[in-house]
Amino acid sequence: MTANSLRVEWGDPHANIDSHDTYTTGFPHAAFARMRDEAPVSWVEEADGSGYWAVTKHADVVEVSRDFKRFTASRGIRIEQMSPDELEARRTMMEHDPPEHTRLRRLVSPNFTPKVVATYEAAFRKLASHVLDRVLPLGEFDFVTEIARELPIRLLCRLLGVPESDAGKLVAWGDQMISNADPEYTPVIIDKVDTEEYRLLPFRSPAALEVFRYAEQAALERRNDPKDDILSDMLASEPDGEPLTDLEFKNFFTLMMVAGNETTRHTISHGLVFLKDNPDQLEMWQEDPSAISEVATEEILRASSVTMHFRRTATEDTEIRGVPISKGDRVVMWYTSANYDEDEFEDPFTFDLKRHPNHHVTFGTGRHVCLGAALARLEVRIVFEELLSRVESYQLGEPDLLRSNFIRGIKHLPVKVELS
Repeated sequence: MTANSLRVEWGDPHANIDSHDTYTTGFPHAAFARMRDEAPVSWVEEADGSGYWAVTKHADVVEVSRDFKRFTASRGIRIEQMSPDELEARRTMMEHDPPEHTRLRRLVSPNFTPKVVATYEAAFRKLASHVLDRVLPLGEFDFVTEIARELPIRLLCRLLGVPESDAGKLVAWGDQMISNADPEYTPVIIDKVDTEEYRLLPFRSPAALEVFRYAEQAALERRNDPKDDILSDMLASEPDGEPLTDLEFKNFFTLMMVAGNETTRHTISHGLVFLKDNPDQLEMWQEDPSAISEVATEEILRASSVTMHFRRTATEDTEIRGVPISKGDRVVMWYTSANYDEDEFEDPFTFDLKRHPNHHVTFGTGRHVCLGAALARLEVRIVFEELLSRVESYQLGEPDLLRSNFIRGIKHLPVKVELS
């Protein structure tokens, strides 16, 4: 590994990018580099004989993301094909195009503007300090379970207005749903067992039943006694004169619970690996955190690129980069590939905490840009500012990677720290 390089498992240039198993040894950079070079818009055939278009270049991902008239989110955002009743049962604001997407997004967007998120900084810094001061003196521990998995969910509990004591079960349910291809987190493995009885639940996971019951109880409490929290705001809102239905509320709650925790925790874990692999960058950040923290956070977000893809569906016969796309075809935007696109990023496999510009698509772009982007940036920045002010040096064991073609995750990361 050369100076300032990212840990890359190049692997097979013809790896099956659809297989969950492929990602247990790292992101298949060789396969996506070949696709970007030879066929930036590639047809990926699935095991059942169907298939989808993989979009791998930054410019094309941006194009598809922003053009909701040609490429709709309303027919699903995951690779999987869903029947109409499945789609309706599992629909969130993410499976809507404007104006319906805009209507639903407005329910919670005031709580996630950069100006409002900035007011959360003191509370999250205090929370991070409390957790770090408890964990770091242990000397050796699992960074994921003790720190990265702990912090985002506890802040989210505060914002949603649910007890922090419930954080453990909320994150466990979230793991079972979004990590539904990994046997460590669920016995109902999406590609190994029959999940037909759960097809109307988010992620085809029985854990969604637990989340729904939890959301129902939270809604009942707030209807009887509204609080100053996001859930109360959602229940009190009546976009276009109509309140959210019970199913809309439960799906919305599930989306926020999963999206507000899972991706940030994996970003933090990847960031620790990148910094260890690039000691000069680590030293630079430790020496002058105020000068580079915000830019450094963007590079960690680009390099980790935890949500690997989302999907759209072509609404008409069209083309991308001259490749004909038929109406009804699934089009999958591979964000992780786009974030390593040589035509957009100079030396994309160099980890540069001063990289500028850095137009990564980790949060997507266009109307569907991640609602929690400002919050995620705040959390990643503060965790590393507080961590690096306390740690002189650290050693890492081998990361244990998530079995998933959707989330680029780290399940466990042994660490040994020397405190400042």
